[in-house]
Amino acid sequence: MAAKNTLLLGTRKGLVVYKKNGQSKWTYDRTHFLGIPVTIATIDTHTGTWWALLDHGHWGCKIHRSSDGQTWEEIEAPKYADGDEVKDGVPAVTKLLWAFASAGADKPGEILIGTEPGGLFRSKDNGDSFELVRSIWDHPSRKEQWFGGGRDHPAIHSINVDPRDSNHFYIGISCAGVFETTDGGATWEPRSKGLNADFLPDPSSEIGQDPHLVVMSQVDPDVMWQQNHCGIYKTTNGGKLWQDVGQKEGPANFGFAVAVHEEDPDVAWVVPGISDVVRVAVDQSLCVCRTDDGGESWKDFRSGLPQNDSFDIVFRHALDITGDTLAFGTTTGNLYLSDNLGENWGLMSANLPMVHSVEFV
Repeated sequence: MAAKNTLLLGTRKGLVVYKKNGQSKWTYDRTHFLGIPVTIATIDTHTGTWWALLDHGHWGCKIHRSSDGQTWEEIEAPKYADGDEVKDGVPAVTKLLWAFASAGADKPGEILIGTEPGGLFRSKDNGDSFELVRSIWDHPSRKEQWFGGGRDHPAIHSINVDPRDSNHFYIGISCAGVFETTDGGATWEPRSKGLNADFLPDPSSEIGQDPHLVVMSQVDPDVMWQQNHCGIYKTTNGGKLWQDVGQKEGPANFGFAVAVHEEDPDVAWVVPGISDVVRVAVDQSLCVCRTDDGGESWKDFRSGLPQNDSFDIVFRHALDITGDTLAFGTTTGNLYLSDNLGENWGLMSANLPMVHSVEFV
């Protein structure tokens, strides 16, 4: 697997880039879009195109792309058509661009973007135009059973394309759950059996679950992990059944981010917080938890991380892995890196804005 020597951070004040040359330390390289919130910063590995999804607040959502990581071109962001409604009488307007994925190695230049209020958009021409995937927008459960989880409206934050079959992919929605398509988005099935939402009248309902992030193992795509509002869950059969693998009495329980090992689907990491009401590190002591056995047990690692006085929490897209190296950024602007699978950590920066996304490329 090729070394990834660039680290992209989407932050509250721009796209921050770090570089690594050979065996040297990671160093700050530059900032793009200084002062502008960047929700997601990523690269489409199939085309080499850099993407920045921006949230200008009053001025709305913007998308920029770059063929060289230096110069940027703004393109028109996905937008809903006149008459599209979140609910009856509530017009659909793009509030947030919250997920990005390449549609597959066999479809270079085709990309997928997830938004608030719960729409999935597809471009087949590298972003020159977008179309709403009507099949999931028109799903019979959407208007009555989907709702906002921490945001005003439902939002798609996770898109996982099966590397074996680009017509097979999953989306994660807060709050609706996990949905699967096997025909390129023509039809969808809920895949939330086994999840438990203690805030629902029927906690086991397949619609209305709140996954915080869903990630797929690239070596065994039938294995997926999710950090959920009500715990940590894993599936080994493509979402047909999820199992709660979190620690009810330990730190590995509530959180947002989850990462899975590139070569071992049973190894995963989370960065826990106290709860939805108290969104700070558990006991104000920042730790990273790792399982090596598919969630049967968890170890928490604290070396190099602040203890007793930490207010850090990690957003859902702000943890990533390449090889033995992990990095995560926090809401308080700290960036940490580990070169030994999360067992020891070093502080790369304590001077960043709030970090929205972290990605090795």
